Amino acid sequence: MSGRIARRRLLRVAGCGLVAGAGAAGALQWSAPGAQQGAERGRFTAARPASEAPAEAFVHIMAHADDSLYFMNPELEQCLRGGAPVVTVCMTGGESDGRNALSTGPGYAGLPERRPDFARARINGLREATAYMVTGDWLSPWHVEPLTLLPGLRVESQTLVAAPRVQLIFMELVEARALRAPRRDSLRGLWLGATRDLPTLVPTASPVGRVFRYTREQVIDSLAAVLERHRPTVVRTLDPTPTRLPRQPHYAGVPSVLQGIATYDHQDHTASAHFAQAALARYWGRGPARLTAVDSYLGYEAALLPNSLDDAATAHKTTVLDIYGWVGGRDCGDPAGCGDRKVGARSKDSRWTNNLRHRAPGTQAWVRPLPDGRLAAFAVLGGQARCWTETGAGSGVWSGPVPLGGSLLEGQVQALRHADGTLGLFSVRTVLPAPGVPHRREVVTTAQTGTVSAGAPAFGPWLSLGAPEKDPSGSLEMGCPVAVTGRDGRVFVFVRNRSGGVSFRSTDGAGEWEAWRSLPPGPGRPVVVQDGLDAAVDDAGRVHVVAAGPRTVHHWRSRDPGGPPRAAGPTLLPAATGPLSLAALPGGGMRLALREPVTSRVVVADLRPGGAGWRVTAQCAPIGGYGRVALAREGTATVLAARDAAGLARLSAGSGRPGPWLAGGVPHRGTAALTRDSRGRTVAVVLGMDGRLASARIRGTGGEAVADWVTHDGRALGDLLTS
Repeated sequence: MSGRIARRRLLRVAGCGLVAGAGAAGALQWSAPGAQQGAERGRFTAARPASEAPAEAFVHIMAHADDSLYFMNPELEQCLRGGAPVVTVCMTGGESDGRNALSTGPGYAGLPERRPDFARARINGLREATAYMVTGDWLSPWHVEPLTLLPGLRVESQTLVAAPRVQLIFMELVEARALRAPRRDSLRGLWLGATRDLPTLVPTASPVGRVFRYTREQVIDSLAAVLERHRPTVVRTLDPTPTRLPRQPHYAGVPSVLQGIATYDHQDHTASAHFAQAALARYWGRGPARLTAVDSYLGYEAALLPNSLDDAATAHKTTVLDIYGWVGGRDCGDPAGCGDRKVGARSKDSRWTNNLRHRAPGTQAWVRPLPDGRLAAFAVLGGQARCWTETGAGSGVWSGPVPLGGSLLEGQVQALRHADGTLGLFSVRTVLPAPGVPHRREVVTTAQTGTVSAGAPAFGPWLSLGAPEKDPSGSLEMGCPVAVTGRDGRVFVFVRNRSGGVSFRSTDGAGEWEAWRSLPPGPGRPVVVQDGLDAAVDDAGRVHVVAAGPRTVHHWRSRDPGGPPRAAGPTLLPAATGPLSLAALPGGGMRLALREPVTSRVVVADLRPGGAGWRVTAQCAPIGGYGRVALAREGTATVLAARDAAGLARLSAGSGRPGPWLAGGVPHRGTAALTRDSRGRTVAVVLGMDGRLASARIRGTGGEAVADWVTHDGRALGDLLTS
């Protein structure tokens, strides 16, 4: 891989100044044999002042050195190669038992426990993999120094000399050294208050020099200091709400404060995500901060789900992990070790490698037309809902965003049009634990109350709809809401519940919310679905709900307009990678868009009115990528928007069935929105990594389709790429 940035990526380049603060003393540059050529390519420079913050900046917060490589790639590499500042914080040393070998290997039990060496070997593996992703040279040198984030506490900072916008920060807190077994001296123990402080483990040859002890507040403040220092536009964390095991293990003699739910994920992963949430809340609460999007990624749980990446993405991800795993025993010049042999060459056989999954699956229903013909867009930035509005109908120029309130909202906002023409917003909120306040999640909604002077929608206070589970710990596993309005004006909101089924609340004839209920699973075993369900209303007024299970797609449909959905029988559709998109067809039919496991190909299936059931009607040309596919049916045209292998939003417009993918695309996060403007044109809108919108109005279908992307201020992307 070359270090050159392609012309189409120029929109994402935000300068290459160093974003790490310089430490007090002891700076050194580590280079491996043969790396001097790389050292000549770059020069270490001083920190960039916050006032010169680039358009995009990324902070990754993780527990162990390999977490971002397994669970955040290929998005990690895309931002590393995109030109923006990228900071990765590794919270623990990941020292395990100190044996840098597979536990199943010969003579393993006789190996000495060298935890400082193993911690250093894992650091070396991460920096080698990172250097390879940025420069193509795994031996590219790093500038290493101690860094003070809080008075009296030091961490290890490494900055890539060839690209000083790339920084690794190692806090080196001791890890749990157990997947689930409760331990007082662990991130989880510190989070729950089982221990007053947690020590660090000093890796071999560390510039930090000694052990430090962190209180819970100091960990949160340290992460908040990273956020304040680097002012990211995107923060990436591990999964704060993994799914619990069906059978809970029993651990005798465990203090009550350490009792809790055992999940499919590593306890360090979950605790690191909780600390990240608390740090974000503190960062946002300290005054005006840069608007920040937050993405959380499934960890070990991804191995239980269908492959979301295609073979090409998996193969490249494996190459990077092999560098981290010290495959081939290449010499980096450090006797402590050049990678993590517990990973070794196993990545090619791991289901973590062929998956990338966001905890919030995204929604395509976040842009809606206003009565005057302008479009309004809604998203979560800085933990609050934000609204953008077009300055004029069809202009493609956006004003905003303006805050709409909410606190610690997660992932996405869905915008729903009520029967009276006003809008309603739905999201999920996290309530962090505090004395007398349990840690929980809840569905929240707000209703439009009118308009402001510029005609933008105004909203009232946020209302909690609670969660299907009364137990606060059970609410943590709830999915993201999907809402629809029935023909009679009733509103339905659906979520994946703790047990893997689907629950819903609906309004009555007076607009009051009724209690949570569960969708019936139908005959046979209980239904277990992935998050990423969708709902829509057909031309007959019936509500449809779809959700992906491990082997097929499940479908519920109301018998009468306004009635609760019921199991509609087997769809006989193949498995999907997860999130689904649903749209009504004329005459009472439905159209479904999904991704096929392993190939990541976009597949379209139809349920024709009066027909025999669902059937696959189109398989689109493969473009790689993953995640939800936006789907719109406008007149006779079918429009799709999907992420491709490069992380770009790609469009397809066909007459009847999908057409070929249009050339070109734009970088984005989340799911593209598709809607119709005042002239009847289909409009695609995406949210960029810089927190700004881009849009394209689609003209024509099939081979004649054209979509010109414009920036938030109406400039053509093509003009920027050639200027």
